[in-house]
Amino acid sequence: MTHHMSKKELSRLAGQIRRLYGSNKKADRPFWICLAGFATDSPLYEECLRMNDGFCSYLLDITEEDCFSLYPVETLVYLTPDAEHALEDVDLNKVYVLGGLVDESIQKKVTFQKAQEHSVKTARLPIQEYMVRRQNGKNYHSEILAINQVFDILSTYFETQNWPEALKKGVSSRKGYVLQNSVE
Repeated sequence: MTHHMSKKELSRLAGQIRRLYGSNKKADRPFWICLAGFATDSPLYEECLRMNDGFCSYLLDITEEDCFSLYPVETLVYLTPDAEHALEDVDLNKVYVLGGLVDESIQKKVTFQKAQEHSVKTARLPIQEYMVRRQNGKNYHSEILAINQVFDILSTYFETQNWPEALKKGVSSRKGYVLQNSVE
């Protein structure tokens, strides 16, 4: 998917990978992480080496194979804001795919279409179920999150089994959403 991205967007993704990795290291119940479709001769890999001290020593798997080749399709759940159904729970028998796409131009449904091409189940975070749009000066509302934010939400939910708590931690107020019970 990185072929959709500019150099600046690749740098942002490298930073998000660093933050995701740091969050996982601190988690009480860390996840196993695999960077799939991640070529060691790619601009993204080079950017990760440049921006992330010790990247070569990160305790995670890196493979050039994509997730669709690595895992049985029925175990995959592609997380995308364009999915119809909200994620209800974190299932340890599933492999959750975080798109890894930084897109400043907001190309619609790129991750959703990728999942559809491979007949992979999709889900979105339950933002609509637990949060409401807050009035703001710019009338800006977005459910598109960085991969480290999505990861932090999943990790917090996995530890607490509480979507409101997880969403409050991971969805920045700049996105224009607040928890339903905190509406003034």
